[in-house]
Amino acid sequence: MTTSWGGVADWYDELLADDDTYQAKVILPNLMRIVAPTSSMTVLDLACGQGFFSHHFASLGAFVTGVDISKELIKKAQTSSHNGASATFHVAPSHELGFLPKGSVDKVVIVLALQNIEKMKETFEECKRVLKPGGSLIFVLNHPTFRIPKRSSWGYDEAVNIQYRRIDGYLSEAKIEIDMHPGKKYSEKTISFHRPLQVYFKHLSKAGFAVTRLEEWDSHKKSQKGKRSDAEDTSRKEIPLFLCIEAISL
Repeated sequence: MTTSWGGVADWYDELLADDDTYQAKVILPNLMRIVAPTSSMTVLDLACGQGFFSHHFASLGAFVTGVDISKELIKKAQTSSHNGASATFHVAPSHELGFLPKGSVDKVVIVLALQNIEKMKETFEECKRVLKPGGSLIFVLNHPTFRIPKRSSWGYDEAVNIQYRRIDGYLSEAKIEIDMHPGKKYSEKTISFHRPLQVYFKHLSKAGFAVTRLEEWDSHKKSQKGKRSDAEDTSRKEIPLFLCIEAISL
């Protein structure tokens, strides 16, 4: 099965090897706090990529299953580890997890992937099926209020030295083609789906979930000193990059 992410598997693997990424500095520590993996816990890392988070969960003793639609990324996940920890990996779409029994998972984690999944409704339904009663679904998104592909951007007001976020559209759902390497003559494409927050909440409710946590995470980065650095650093702390939602299976 060929996927847009499979075509950039090597690039994505090299990206996450850097220890100063958002995944390493912002998302990982927050996820470890929320998931709190233990040796008695079963975790499904859905759309796991090359297993970056899967291996960290497994390093604390959790029994981890990683699933991704890209066979190239799963191959990389199977040949890597963190502190020698191992996880089990499968190639499958997020809405077809027939190899997992009903009510067999304590926690499902989806990191920066739900916005690339077309069958979100079916994915939530499948998460509900595999979760134990009272189990939790935890997912992280590029913040859908402030990070809208091709409909949001940074602006700068020189008169008051403020960097601001411009939003040109929010409530309308959209399917958007994204350049994986902007500026290059030949760049792989992927598809992103913008959905306002109410769409996520409606589908979670219909699938049998209750939202119990919502967190917004900002950037850890700082600008080099310059005319706009203070404004840039302030905007980083005021306008979040990521949204994390936890929902409990009823």
